[in-house]
Amino acid sequence: MTLYSVIKKDHEYWLVDQIKHSEVPNERYMQELAVLLSEWHENQCKYLSLLMDQENETWLLGQGFHKVSSIVEYACSLDGDFEAEADIDIESLAESDVDDEDFAKLYERCKSGSANKNNLFTMKQVMESLENELGYNWRSNCHIFNKDGQPIGMSIPVIENGTEDEGRLFYFGVIPEMRQKGFGTIFHRLSLGLLKNMHAASYVGSTDENNVHMIHIFERNGCNLRDEKGIYRINQE
Repeated sequence: MTLYSVIKKDHEYWLVDQIKHSEVPNERYMQELAVLLSEWHENQCKYLSLLMDQENETWLLGQGFHKVSSIVEYACSLDGDFEAEADIDIESLAESDVDDEDFAKLYERCKSGSANKNNLFTMKQVMESLENELGYNWRSNCHIFNKDGQPIGMSIPVIENGTEDEGRLFYFGVIPEMRQKGFGTIFHRLSLGLLKNMHAASYVGSTDENNVHMIHIFERNGCNLRDEKGIYRINQE
Protein backbone atom coordinates (compact mmCIF):
# COMPACT_ATOMS: atom_id res chain seq x y z
CA MET A 1 0.00 0.00 0.00
CA THR A 2 1.39 3.38 -1.01
CA LEU A 3 1.48 5.82 1.92
CA TYR A 4 3.20 8.75 0.21
CA SER A 5 3.26 10.12 -3.30
CA VAL A 6 6.84 11.21 -4.02
CA ILE A 7 8.00 13.35 -6.96
CA LYS A 8 11.76 13.73 -7.23
CA LYS A 9 14.00 16.01 -9.24
CA ASP A 10 17.61 15.04 -8.66
CA HIS A 11 19.66 17.57 -6.69
CA GLU A 12 16.75 20.03 -6.58
CA TYR A 13 13.67 18.86 -4.67
CA TRP A 14 11.43 16.09 -3.40
CA LEU A 15 7.65 16.69 -3.23
CA VAL A 16 6.03 14.32 -0.73
CA ASP A 17 2.27 14.04 -0.25
CA GLN A 18 0.69 11.83 2.40
CA ILE A 19 -1.93 9.46 0.96
CA LYS A 20 -4.41 8.90 3.75
CA HIS A 21 -5.90 5.48 4.42
CA SER A 22 -8.30 5.22 7.35
CA GLU A 23 -7.06 1.74 8.27
CA VAL A 24 -3.38 2.74 8.48
CA PRO A 25 -2.19 3.88 11.95
CA ASN A 26 -0.29 7.14 12.27
CA GLU A 27 2.74 5.28 13.63
CA ARG A 28 3.22 3.50 10.31
CA TYR A 29 3.10 6.79 8.44
CA MET A 30 5.76 8.23 10.72
CA GLN A 31 8.00 5.19 10.30
CA GLU A 32 7.88 5.43 6.52
CA LEU A 33 8.39 9.20 6.62
CA ALA A 34 11.51 8.71 8.74
CA VAL A 35 12.88 6.36 6.06
CA LEU A 36 12.04 8.88 3.30
CA LEU A 37 13.68 11.67 5.24
CA SER A 38 16.86 9.64 5.69
CA GLU A 39 16.98 8.85 1.96
CA TRP A 40 16.46 12.52 1.13
CA HIS A 41 19.37 13.56 3.36
CA GLU A 42 21.61 11.03 1.61
CA ASN A 43 20.46 12.22 -1.83
CA GLN A 44 21.62 15.78 -1.12
CA CYS A 45 18.60 17.47 -2.76
CA LYS A 46 18.14 21.14 -1.93
CA TYR A 47 14.80 20.76 -0.17
CA LEU A 48 11.87 18.50 0.59
CA SER A 49 8.30 19.80 0.60
CA LEU A 50 5.79 17.75 2.58
CA LEU A 51 1.99 17.76 2.61
CA MET A 52 0.80 15.96 5.74
CA ASP A 53 -1.64 15.80 8.65
CA GLN A 54 -0.98 18.60 11.12
CA GLU A 55 -1.22 16.22 14.11
CA ASN A 56 2.45 15.42 13.49
CA GLU A 57 3.58 19.03 13.45
CA THR A 58 5.59 18.96 16.67
CA TRP A 59 7.65 15.98 15.46
CA LEU A 60 8.18 17.60 12.04
CA LEU A 61 9.39 20.87 13.54
CA GLY A 62 11.77 18.88 15.73
CA GLN A 63 13.25 17.27 12.61
CA GLY A 64 14.08 20.64 11.09
CA PHE A 65 10.96 21.31 9.03
CA HIS A 66 9.34 24.72 9.04
CA LYS A 67 5.67 25.28 8.36
CA VAL A 68 4.80 27.08 5.13
CA SER A 69 1.02 27.11 5.39
CA SER A 70 -2.11 25.01 5.84
CA ILE A 71 -4.29 23.84 2.98
CA VAL A 72 -7.85 22.60 2.65
CA GLU A 73 -8.92 19.84 0.24
CA TYR A 74 -12.30 19.83 -1.47
CA ALA A 75 -13.78 16.95 -3.47
CA CYS A 76 -16.78 16.10 -5.63
CA SER A 77 -18.14 13.41 -7.90
CA LEU A 78 -17.97 14.02 -11.65
CA ASP A 79 -21.25 12.31 -12.49
CA GLY A 80 -23.02 15.60 -13.27
CA ASP A 81 -23.16 17.70 -16.43
CA PHE A 82 -20.58 20.42 -17.08
CA GLU A 83 -21.98 22.41 -19.94
CA ALA A 84 -19.73 24.47 -22.19
CA GLU A 85 -19.99 28.25 -22.24
CA ALA A 86 -21.11 29.60 -25.60
CA ASP A 87 -18.68 32.55 -25.56
CA ILE A 88 -15.65 30.58 -24.28
CA ASP A 89 -13.50 28.61 -26.70
CA ILE A 90 -11.28 25.86 -25.29
CA GLU A 91 -8.22 24.62 -27.12
CA SER A 92 -5.40 22.32 -26.06
CA LEU A 93 -1.84 23.55 -26.40
CA ALA A 94 -1.11 20.52 -28.59
CA GLU A 95 -3.73 21.64 -31.14
CA SER A 96 -3.31 25.42 -30.94
CA ASP A 97 -0.99 27.87 -32.66
CA VAL A 98 0.34 28.99 -29.26
CA ASP A 99 3.98 28.03 -28.70
CA ASP A 100 5.50 26.92 -25.40
CA GLU A 101 7.01 30.33 -24.69
CA ASP A 102 3.69 32.15 -25.05
CA PHE A 103 1.93 29.49 -23.00
CA ALA A 104 4.52 30.02 -20.23
CA LYS A 105 3.78 33.77 -20.35
CA LEU A 106 0.04 33.08 -20.02
CA TYR A 107 0.74 30.71 -17.13
CA GLU A 108 2.84 33.35 -15.37
CA ARG A 109 0.12 35.99 -15.81
CA CYS A 110 -2.45 33.64 -14.31
CA LYS A 111 -0.16 32.86 -11.37
CA SER A 112 0.55 36.49 -10.55
CA GLY A 113 -1.00 37.72 -7.33
CA SER A 114 -1.87 34.21 -6.12
CA ALA A 115 -3.26 33.94 -2.60
CA ASN A 116 -1.54 30.58 -2.13
CA LYS A 117 1.64 30.78 -0.06
CA ASN A 118 3.29 27.61 -1.35
CA ASN A 119 4.80 29.10 -4.51
CA LEU A 120 7.92 26.95 -4.75
CA PHE A 121 8.90 27.12 -8.38
CA THR A 122 10.13 29.62 -10.92
CA MET A 123 8.27 29.58 -14.24
CA LYS A 124 11.21 27.77 -15.86
CA GLN A 125 10.93 25.02 -13.23
CA VAL A 126 7.13 24.86 -13.70
CA MET A 127 7.48 24.31 -17.44
CA GLU A 128 10.16 21.66 -16.88
CA SER A 129 7.94 19.89 -14.36
CA LEU A 130 5.08 19.62 -16.87
CA GLU A 131 7.02 17.22 -19.05
CA ASN A 132 8.71 15.51 -16.09
CA GLU A 133 5.42 14.78 -14.32
CA LEU A 134 2.92 14.49 -17.20
CA GLY A 135 5.11 12.84 -19.82
CA TYR A 136 5.99 13.60 -23.43
CA ASN A 137 2.32 14.26 -24.32
CA TRP A 138 1.98 17.01 -21.69
CA ARG A 139 0.76 19.62 -24.18
CA SER A 140 -2.48 17.67 -24.62
CA ASN A 141 -3.21 18.24 -20.91
CA CYS A 142 -2.76 22.00 -21.18
CA HIS A 143 -5.89 23.93 -22.16
CA ILE A 144 -6.34 27.59 -23.00
CA PHE A 145 -9.61 29.46 -22.46
CA ASN A 146 -10.24 32.07 -25.15
CA LYS A 147 -12.86 34.82 -25.26
CA ASP A 148 -13.28 36.89 -28.41
CA GLY A 149 -10.14 35.25 -29.76
CA GLN A 150 -7.97 36.27 -26.80
CA PRO A 151 -6.56 33.91 -24.11
CA ILE A 152 -7.93 34.87 -20.70
CA GLY A 153 -7.30 31.72 -18.69
CA MET A 154 -5.88 28.22 -18.64
CA SER A 155 -6.24 24.80 -17.06
CA ILE A 156 -4.16 21.63 -16.79
CA PRO A 157 -6.41 18.67 -15.83
CA VAL A 158 -4.66 15.40 -14.93
CA ILE A 159 -5.39 11.98 -13.49
CA GLU A 160 -3.67 11.66 -10.12
CA ASN A 161 -0.60 9.43 -10.13
CA GLY A 162 -1.31 6.00 -8.70
CA THR A 163 -5.05 6.22 -9.41
CA GLU A 164 -7.22 5.30 -12.39
CA ASP A 165 -9.97 7.90 -12.09
CA GLU A 166 -9.17 10.61 -9.51
CA GLY A 167 -9.05 13.95 -11.28
CA ARG A 168 -6.86 16.84 -10.22
CA LEU A 169 -5.92 20.21 -11.68
CA PHE A 170 -2.16 20.65 -12.01
CA TYR A 171 -3.12 24.32 -12.28
CA PHE A 172 -5.91 26.57 -13.46
CA GLY A 173 -6.17 30.33 -13.44
CA VAL A 174 -7.48 33.60 -14.88
CA ILE A 175 -5.40 36.54 -16.14
CA PRO A 176 -5.43 39.50 -13.68
CA GLU A 177 -7.51 41.89 -15.77
CA MET A 178 -10.36 39.37 -16.08
CA ARG A 179 -10.65 38.52 -12.38
CA GLN A 180 -13.64 39.39 -10.20
CA LYS A 181 -15.96 38.76 -13.18
CA GLY A 182 -16.98 35.17 -12.47
CA PHE A 183 -14.51 33.55 -14.84
CA GLY A 184 -12.77 31.62 -12.04
CA THR A 185 -15.97 29.69 -11.30
CA ILE A 186 -16.65 29.18 -15.02
CA PHE A 187 -13.13 27.94 -15.81
CA HIS A 188 -13.12 25.62 -12.81
CA ARG A 189 -16.45 24.12 -13.90
CA LEU A 190 -15.19 23.72 -17.47
CA SER A 191 -12.08 22.04 -16.07
CA LEU A 192 -14.26 19.52 -14.24
CA GLY A 193 -15.85 18.76 -17.60
CA LEU A 194 -12.40 18.23 -19.13
CA LEU A 195 -11.59 15.79 -16.32
CA LYS A 196 -14.82 13.92 -16.92
CA ASN A 197 -13.88 13.62 -20.59
CA MET A 198 -10.60 12.06 -19.41
CA HIS A 199 -12.74 9.43 -17.61
CA ALA A 200 -12.15 10.78 -14.13
CA ALA A 201 -14.92 9.74 -11.72
CA SER A 202 -14.09 12.24 -8.98
CA TYR A 203 -12.20 15.45 -8.42
CA VAL A 204 -9.97 16.62 -5.56
CA GLY A 205 -8.71 20.19 -5.33
CA SER A 206 -6.75 22.06 -2.70
CA THR A 207 -5.90 25.63 -1.80
CA ASP A 208 -4.47 27.69 1.02
CA GLU A 209 -6.83 27.86 3.99
CA ASN A 210 -6.93 31.65 3.65
CA ASN A 211 -7.78 31.64 -0.07
CA VAL A 212 -11.45 32.45 0.48
CA HIS A 213 -12.06 33.19 -3.20
CA MET A 214 -10.92 29.71 -4.29
CA ILE A 215 -12.89 28.06 -1.49
CA HIS A 216 -16.02 29.81 -2.76
CA ILE A 217 -15.29 28.52 -6.27
CA PHE A 218 -15.08 24.96 -4.93
CA GLU A 219 -18.39 25.37 -3.12
CA ARG A 220 -20.19 26.95 -6.08
CA ASN A 221 -19.19 23.99 -8.23
CA GLY A 222 -20.49 21.37 -5.79
CA CYS A 223 -17.28 20.47 -3.95
CA ASN A 224 -17.27 19.65 -0.24
CA LEU A 225 -14.50 19.94 2.35
CA ARG A 226 -12.65 16.62 2.58
CA ASP A 227 -9.50 17.24 4.55
CA GLU A 228 -6.99 19.71 5.96
CA LYS A 229 -3.22 19.34 5.83
CA GLY A 230 -0.10 21.30 6.65
CA ILE A 231 2.63 22.21 4.16
CA TYR A 232 6.11 21.76 5.60
CA ARG A 233 9.54 22.27 4.11
CA ILE A 234 13.06 21.26 5.08
CA ASN A 235 16.29 22.42 3.44
CA GLN A 236 19.66 20.72 3.33
CA GLU A 237 22.07 22.34 5.75
